[in-house]
Amino acid sequence: MGLSFRGEFNQKVDGKGRMSIPADFRRVLESGDPAHPDNPSPRMVVLYGPHLKNKLQAYTIEAMAEIEADIKAMPRGSKKRQMASRMILGKSWETEIDRDGRIVLPKERRAQIELDGEAVMVAMGDHFEIWNAATYDDVENAEIEAFLEDMPDDFDPLTLLDDAGGE
Repeated sequence: MGLSFRGEFNQKVDGKGRMSIPADFRRVLESGDPAHPDNPSPRMVVLYGPHLKNKLQAYTIEAMAEIEADIKAMPRGSKKRQMASRMILGKSWETEIDRDGRIVLPKERRAQIELDGEAVMVAMGDHFEIWNAATYDDVENAEIEAFLEDMPDDFDPLTLLDDAGGE
């Protein structure tokens, strides 16, 4: 089992769309890139599209290969395979982290999440999300508050693991 993404990091995004990838995340991307260390610039795959609403998702090369294998295992010609291919493979791009630890988010991707100035990168274990900082604060706070309203006062998030594998 490879390294996991952990943590939450705020990063500035300059006018050209350059954004630093936190060192902790770079280590995970390096471990999930079969070309590293021969290619010293780790690669990653970023998913975008209307189904992601306010965020982008970033995966290691190996994690994306697993996703692609799952899509290829679906029945050819099926509607599910067609939709998965379009929304995942068709709405993704591979990028490389430069020697300064940055990526460039294209203008269209920044526009999708209304990213201007500050981004938040949020670890999700096998991938991380890229959000507009203000949107993330609003959405995350609302989601957590709504979730906690239905929980007892002494709720421990580790109890969610009791149902691991199910939802």
